[in-house]
Amino acid sequence: MSRNYAGLSRERIILEALHIIAGRGLGGLSMRRLGDALEVEAMAIYHHFPLGKEQLFNAIAAYVTSPGSTGDSPVEGVEDIEEEVPEETTEEENDTRPWDERLASWADDYRARLLEYSGALSLLVHRAPATPADTAARALAHRAFTEAGVPTDDLDRATDALYSYCLGAVVHQVRHQDDEDAPGAAETAARFHYGLRALLRGLA
Repeated sequence: MSRNYAGLSRERIILEALHIIAGRGLGGLSMRRLGDALEVEAMAIYHHFPLGKEQLFNAIAAYVTSPGSTGDSPVEGVEDIEEEVPEETTEEENDTRPWDERLASWADDYRARLLEYSGALSLLVHRAPATPADTAARALAHRAFTEAGVPTDDLDRATDALYSYCLGAVVHQVRHQDDEDAPGAAETAARFHYGLRALLRGLA
């Protein structure tokens, strides 16, 4: 087995872990199996995740829910946080679409990412990673709900409801995707948007 770890990175480890999870389920992921897939010794993975499997699980959850995140700690990722968050915030603040269209666009992207890595959904039940992308998303939701007239005291509640709906809708779709009468992709998207519109109307 190769001892050349030069090409090993947090993102490469996470992506290979997600590949294993997709094929074998969460229970099929082990550091030894991950090392074999990466063609490195398992100990090489601990160089990037010294706290072991739980730290890797947290990083996977961060990657799934936040584009570009590899689960770096605040100390490790402080430079990225300082550079990326203002750029994302500025782009969102310049978006002149109505508040509900902005939230629907975010919800579509979030749903697509959860579906892409649906094998890791169970990790999100116990993990809510704090990443720059998540901070930016919650700020986006707060601004949108403020425009919609949601009281300040209810902004976090409304945002939590939006997150919960997106995650719950994906879990429901994945749970029933193999049913004989499961709807196709277009219908599942239509059902998601129907519920999303109803939620946003109710919150506003």
